[in-house]
Amino acid sequence: MLFDSALDAPGVNDAEGGALKVVSWNLLRRVGAKVEDVASVVHRQRPDLLLLQEATEEISRLPSLVGGHFFRHPMQSRIYGLAAWSPHPFPAGAPLRLPVTVLPGGVPPRDALLVSFRGISFANVHLSHGQFLNRWQLLHIAEALTGPAAIIGDFNAVGPVRIPGFSDVGPRQKTHRPTKLFALRLDRCMARGLDCSATEVLDKGPSDHHPIVLNLARPVP
Repeated sequence: MLFDSALDAPGVNDAEGGALKVVSWNLLRRVGAKVEDVASVVHRQRPDLLLLQEATEEISRLPSLVGGHFFRHPMQSRIYGLAAWSPHPFPAGAPLRLPVTVLPGGVPPRDALLVSFRGISFANVHLSHGQFLNRWQLLHIAEALTGPAAIIGDFNAVGPVRIPGFSDVGPRQKTHRPTKLFALRLDRCMARGLDCSATEVLDKGPSDHHPIVLNLARPVP
């Protein structure tokens, strides 16, 4: 079932400064959440902006199931990439190359997907596992963002994250369960110039990551 035409219409609920419902989800590439699972989350949550990590080419079928507007950026040397969807029109995202360390055998490059949406600069991220490296990547992203901004996605970060000018506004619950024995809070949101009125962690479904939900808005003067 597609969204109602009113939700797809340009200009609906898109005034700058209005509250935004943002959902972020790491899909676990080919063995995790399928496009039908993503469509189910869209129908239940009705986000203004959906940010996806480890999105394979199959996820590009999402508009055929829910309508709206979709952009996917494949990651070099990987079968997956970063993607964004909204029921409202938005400019295609632009990749930002992230710094990586040089290790024996080489490390495939990583990008952030920069998305401009209703006057807010979003960075959809799937950062490296190295704890020094992913902090370095976050600082690189923060320097590239202007105005009100949010860095959202799979940080692969363990422990506190600090970025000058940004606050950790994401949910505090664990979002990734690599084994039955322990879980980690890897999926996060760092925001600047934005208020977060509510957060939620959804059922993870077939993925090993839980989707996170954030209600974001620019502060009222």
